[in-house]
Amino acid sequence: MNTRGILGLAASLIAATLLAGCVNADGSVKRQETDPTEQAAKTNIALGVAYLKQGNYPLAKEKLERSLKQNPKDPDVHTSLALLYDRVGEPKLADKHFREALRLAPTNPDNSNNYAVYLCKNGRVEEGVQRFSEVAINKYYRTPEVALTNAGVCLRDAKRVEEAQKMFTRAIKARPDYSEATVQLATMQLESGSVAEARKTVDTYLGAFRPNPDVLFAAVSVARAAKDKMSEEKFSRTLRLEFPDSPQARALKRGS
Repeated sequence: MNTRGILGLAASLIAATLLAGCVNADGSVKRQETDPTEQAAKTNIALGVAYLKQGNYPLAKEKLERSLKQNPKDPDVHTSLALLYDRVGEPKLADKHFREALRLAPTNPDNSNNYAVYLCKNGRVEEGVQRFSEVAINKYYRTPEVALTNAGVCLRDAKRVEEAQKMFTRAIKARPDYSEATVQLATMQLESGSVAEARKTVDTYLGAFRPNPDVLFAAVSVARAAKDKMSEEKFSRTLRLEFPDSPQARALKRGS
């Protein structure tokens, strides 16, 4: 499961629990009338997700099952239970709750994205990639590049190299400054022996956007593969000077 899915869900649930109000025309806050049982259910989901992040699965299950009893029609509780059951290795229950969340909120792209991650993780590549592709064109989903990159990772793990590279290319077209897609594509190009293409990929990014540790580290690998000592030293120096405390800089130091 990707971190963004859990953290985004937890944040939205906590916000829904704590900010049950609206703003009047004069700027003052007016409290909304909320069902106490539904509010309690939201609180238990937020607690359950927090325990899930901590790895405390028994308490996570207790809170989420309590929320399910309080409001079984809330898609968030089903998504949260699906994530829990996936984490503890109960795929049938995970699949059941993912599907119920989608039934209750069929247009919610985050639920579909989380389910796609689960599908890919469990070897259901075609279903996972299809769902990621659908999420990418969902008008309510603000980061299509993430869904396309996830689809690429799913295909890469299934050894479907050409299809994976096409997905990463689509992700870059959707958002040219999305570094994760650039790194994924350049890494795959290197692995397949396409050094010139990998170099073009990282050079295009670095020529247009501020460098970050991931892209610089990839650029060092590309320059090394191209036997370009000057570029290797340039990218290494930039990485060490601008991001001295990054894991990439430390890895570079260990490998030098």
